[in-house]
Amino acid sequence: MKAIAIVIITLLLSLYIAQCNSYDQLSKNETNSFVEYKVEFDSTNFDQEKTLAELREQIKGWENEPSESVYLNIQTLNKIPAGKMLSIMDTEYSKALGVTCLHCHDSMDWSSDKNAAKNIAREMIKMVDQINNDILENIAALGERTGAVTCNTCHRGQEKPLLNKDGY
Repeated sequence: MKAIAIVIITLLLSLYIAQCNSYDQLSKNETNSFVEYKVEFDSTNFDQEKTLAELREQIKGWENEPSESVYLNIQTLNKIPAGKMLSIMDTEYSKALGVTCLHCHDSMDWSSDKNAAKNIAREMIKMVDQINNDILENIAALGERTGAVTCNTCHRGQEKPLLNKDGY
């Protein structure tokens, strides 16, 4: 029930946040679910800090709940607290790649999988987890030292990581 409430609030707030060029309205259809009509989004006016602040306000009281119980379509990091999820998205992903939320997400439907970058990010999360939890952990020469790979390890603030092995 909380997830449905969050989705409805997010959808309505997103219309306000997104600074749409035009939209007609949201109205309920026969099944009492919300239907979106004629929305044109201008991504050049996207304010990430404002959006994150408003999303944090929306989840107030649910910040410590697992992300999967607050947000829709969480396939990775689903046990992370909902409040921490927003921080991870901002710091670990957006800043590490030099992009905004809109690189992976549709601000009118945060749970949408239409953007291929979102699925690429999910696979990259799995890769980073495998490196940190399986590979680095088994490098005996590291001894007591612990290493960690993050998005920033390769991306360094750029959308596309350096792929040329000779470029280092």
